[in-house]
Amino acid sequence: MVGAVVGAMFVAFVTGALARFALPGPDPMPPWLTIGIGLGGAGIGYGIFYGALGTDATWANIASFIAALGLVVIYRRFVQKRPLWGKDAYRFPERGFGVEQYRERLKRAGIDPDDIGMHGFGPLQPGARMQQAPPLANARVDAGGDPTDNPAHYLALLEELHDSGVLEDEEYTAARMRLLESLRA
Repeated sequence: MVGAVVGAMFVAFVTGALARFALPGPDPMPPWLTIGIGLGGAGIGYGIFYGALGTDATWANIASFIAALGLVVIYRRFVQKRPLWGKDAYRFPERGFGVEQYRERLKRAGIDPDDIGMHGFGPLQPGARMQQAPPLANARVDAGGDPTDNPAHYLALLEELHDSGVLEDEEYTAARMRLLESLRA
């Protein structure tokens, strides 16, 4: 029973995350909301598909992904109040569940969340990030003290920012190298 619940939550998390990644731009949200979007998409998709067409599990899974994508669209348009695509879709949201915490974490890392997506949109936009200094070059750590006090925490934070697309490869590598060099000194 517990294994089935954990498995359903894992599948819902993956479905919700894939639905978030299907739309351009950042969609920061807490894990519980990603799971909720996945579960809601599964309920809607399976319900409509099984009610209308039958019991083919493959098509029911596709219908749940499409329903989860629809829930992300609704969340972005009515909660975050921002466009689904275009230049403004790449900007970091100003409202939504957990957005304030993400904005504060970015500010503590020396990244202005309002600057994300302002220099063109899309990964193919030439020179959008090349003209800027690395965002962590002058980063100050407020409450945590010196990054060498807890390097594992700061490495994990850098990796999370890199994985979520906030830091590009070269920014991540530069910040990581600065931290490792400060540990050697």
